[in-house]
Amino acid sequence: MLCFAPTAQRFIETQPWFASTPLAVQERLRAEVFAQQADKGAVMMPAGSPVQGWHAVLSGLVMLQSPAGKGRSSAFIGVPDGEWFGEGSAMKPEPRKYHVVALRPTTLLCLPLSLFDLLRETHLAFNQFLVLHLNMRLGQAMTIIEAGRTQSPEHRVALYLSRLFWRSTRRLNLTQDELGQLVGLSRQTVNRVLRALEDQGIVSLDFGRVAIVDDEALGAYLAATAAH
Repeated sequence: MLCFAPTAQRFIETQPWFASTPLAVQERLRAEVFAQQADKGAVMMPAGSPVQGWHAVLSGLVMLQSPAGKGRSSAFIGVPDGEWFGEGSAMKPEPRKYHVVALRPTTLLCLPLSLFDLLRETHLAFNQFLVLHLNMRLGQAMTIIEAGRTQSPEHRVALYLSRLFWRSTRRLNLTQDELGQLVGLSRQTVNRVLRALEDQGIVSLDFGRVAIVDDEALGAYLAATAAH
């Protein structure tokens, strides 16, 4: 469901590059950004669909998931509220390569392609923000590929709890089911690893949610569980 929401306008106005854009472009941004809402489990943007723009999560949580192949599909990143995604798709004249799935009731913002392209062509601060974001996503993607090939379930779960993926909060508000979908492991395996992390004082678990208690200890645990 599409809607024009004040929350979308407020979000765009808080972006670090917004204040330095020309006033005419600011007005277009306020007028043309729009929101998309979906319930838990919905495929908000399917693979193969046309790309409308660059997206951010206003509320909720989405999983970027590669299409099913050989009887299975794989998630490759989760995007929480406040973060952008889909810049690669917005920069290429081709259909979307992955599904965007809502892991809980979710509202997305869309910055339309026409404005995304205009900002890329004319605005230095926007491009600096975009380069930093692309660099972060590249680091996440390379880490996920390496962890999926060579690392233990313990390392993979700990990795998905690290600041590499959740920079803005250490109280993740993430259920074990959601974490299992992102990591590509069963809920039972995720629960076992989380209980071990809780026993070591690294995380706390409250009503299925995860909070990071000791980031330094989490880093040590990642180092200890990494394959050599």
